[in-house]
Amino acid sequence: MSATSAPAEPVLLRHAATPLPRYTSYPTAPHFAPIDPGTYAGWLGAIGAGDALSLYVHVPFCHALCWYCGCHTSVTRSSARIARYRAGLEREAELVAGLIPAHAGVAALHLGGGTPTALGAEGLAALAATLRRLFPFRAGAEIAAELDPRSLDAPLIEALASLGLTRASLGVQDVTPSVQALIGRVQPTAQVEAAVAGLRAAGISHINMDLIYGLPGQGIAEVEASARFAAECGADRIAVFGYAHVPWMKSHQKGIREEDLPGPALRMRQQEAAARVLGRAGYAAIGLDHFARPDDPMTVAAVAGTLRRNFQGYTTDTAPALVGFGASAIGRLPQGFVQNEPDERKWLAAVEAGRLPVARGRALTGEDVLRAGLIERVMCDGAIDLAAVPDAVMQGAADRLAALETDGLVRREPSRIVATEAGRPFLRHFAACFDAFLAPRPARHSAAV
Repeated sequence: MSATSAPAEPVLLRHAATPLPRYTSYPTAPHFAPIDPGTYAGWLGAIGAGDALSLYVHVPFCHALCWYCGCHTSVTRSSARIARYRAGLEREAELVAGLIPAHAGVAALHLGGGTPTALGAEGLAALAATLRRLFPFRAGAEIAAELDPRSLDAPLIEALASLGLTRASLGVQDVTPSVQALIGRVQPTAQVEAAVAGLRAAGISHINMDLIYGLPGQGIAEVEASARFAAECGADRIAVFGYAHVPWMKSHQKGIREEDLPGPALRMRQQEAAARVLGRAGYAAIGLDHFARPDDPMTVAAVAGTLRRNFQGYTTDTAPALVGFGASAIGRLPQGFVQNEPDERKWLAAVEAGRLPVARGRALTGEDVLRAGLIERVMCDGAIDLAAVPDAVMQGAADRLAALETDGLVRREPSRIVATEAGRPFLRHFAACFDAFLAPRPARHSAAV
């Protein structure tokens, strides 16, 4: 097969079923190791006066657990537990702020989970007040939150607006009632539409929506309907993720029967269908699984070659320091990655005792940084500048790249290697060519498509 011929379907299906990392970091989290809190403290102390900060706050609570979920979260309605956790977040922020010297202010704050609104209107306001007291925010800072439309009422929307929320990311997943029943998330479209209207009325105009393909009971028509719904709601950005069925890691996923899941061929057609619907609606394809309006800052960054990728996915955030708060939160500083203790009780015990609650991480070597840069450009640009690849790294990647070229997923140009149109859904395979740690571990990663 020549590098320019269209790949045969069996070739694409073989690649689609290959388990690979999502490359929201490099090295990826499975390669983190125990790290000393003193090391993290030293990294925080090295933040420069001209460095902007990005903050991530993890709230690992939901009022109900969706069976497809792969996040670090748990179900609780205990107000005492939630209040203690919020106090722990504020205490951790105080510890970290005391270790950071003068800096250039917070450029972005992302509230994730779980469901951040589990903190309640008063809890969100208190947390925001603490963060603003401890960390000066830059003018125009993006403040984003992952939200469950089912839990958004008027007081919560008012609280989100008062803390300066600029972008809301709504979990939609699928709009078909029969699919929703199979994933434990019944969410009428009217509920989502009401949430969008309420947010916009409160001045929160930037709306993201998350969709999932590969869910039980899903066909192409269901995926197309969900993509059309998101576009008709006027979402600025739409993410279309492939469902990762990992019941050995997330036991609640055992509520989803494997025989109800679409196979690799149908999953691939679902991904293509979503991209087709969104393309016709005027959205630009961004990286691997994101779509944005042509005038959106993410599209602008993608065209300019300045798009970035971190633990929240694709981003326009260029801050050199990402600081994570909360159980299991991951941060990145120029020197390396740090991950907090994932166990809520252990995390609380550490922060209440005045200790940094880090558990794992990785100090980056020069080679790590170089490979991370190559992988990020592949995931963001779908191409790699050959001048940026040292000979030794290229030699190590040569066999994998040649196989992808033979299969029609990449092509070699005079100064770069670029993903073909057929290869765009397989950017994880392209990126994996530069992963020095990758080894076949089927139970560790999700299917690529």
